[in-house]
Amino acid sequence: MEFLTAILSYPTVIYTTLLGVVLVYWLLAMVGLVDFESGGPDLGLEPELEVSADISSDVSLNAHHGPLDGEAASASTLAGYLIAIGLGGVPFSVVVSLLSLFSWAISSIAALWLVQYVPTALLRFLVGTGVLVGAFLLALPLAAATVRPLRKLFVSHNAISNVALVGMRCKVLTGTVDEKFGRAEVPGRGAGYHIRVVAETPNQLTRDSVAFIVEYDETTMVYKIQEAE
Repeated sequence: MEFLTAILSYPTVIYTTLLGVVLVYWLLAMVGLVDFESGGPDLGLEPELEVSADISSDVSLNAHHGPLDGEAASASTLAGYLIAIGLGGVPFSVVVSLLSLFSWAISSIAALWLVQYVPTALLRFLVGTGVLVGAFLLALPLAAATVRPLRKLFVSHNAISNVALVGMRCKVLTGTVDEKFGRAEVPGRGAGYHIRVVAETPNQLTRDSVAFIVEYDETTMVYKIQEAE
């Protein structure tokens, strides 16, 4: 009963609630209702900047230029702090889970061994507040130490850029390819990359023909191909 009282009393009740939210989140992740790698705010916790392009959806690379807005700037600052203390390289959901778990454990121990023996309510509140902050600060290095061996499980690979496909072979997916319409597949991991293509006519390009990508138009986001010799 002492333990139950401790985790449901200030300050540990705050971490108990947060840990409960984390547990619900991971239960939802286990049944596939949320994606644990993309859940939570995008703080850019990867140590290296990842260049990405959704080639299968014919989305071109876009770069954001200019000053960040307030929310983006705050997220960037927080990401910098977390990376500086060794919490980068894993999804944000993992960082929050580890911090919640270690903070809860430290706060629970302090509540059992210290807070409950403080004589007055005011002093218990002051001591409890100190425990609340101290538990979080102590959880930071513990979480960082736990994250270190986990990074290899979340290695991010730079996505191939649109322009990088120029010069590669592709397989035609449509019955014909002309100056206005065509689809092709570039071999890759899994199903490969599906792209929009055009070609000068007349040509001999038909379904399953092999062609070379010779040009990429950034304005129309279309690749120009020619028959492989």
